[in-house]
Amino acid sequence: MKTKRTFTAEERLSILQEGEREGQAETLRKYNIAPSLYSRWKRKYLNEGISGLKDKYRRIDPEKRALEEENERLKRIIAKQALEIEVKTELLKKNPIPNRRK
Repeated sequence: MKTKRTFTAEERLSILQEGEREGQAETLRKYNIAPSLYSRWKRKYLNEGISGLKDKYRRIDPEKRALEEENERLKRIIAKQALEIEVKTELLKKNPIPNRRK
């Protein structure tokens, strides 16, 4: 199974520069890159500069995601407990517990 390679913006820029110096076909073979990908990088670089070569999506740290999920779970628990306490206090206001004196 082939794994997806990721290139940083600096690596993409160096590949583009190498393609200009040593020839596009040789560079594509050397890095095993499709011509369409190379031309896409080149077009983005010419339009936006080095920022065009950076990833547009935000990578989310798995640890951060796990912490956020745990935080949401704890918030739901607290909300449920607060609701239970509120219901119990409302019931006690309507039906006070009689004092048991003998």
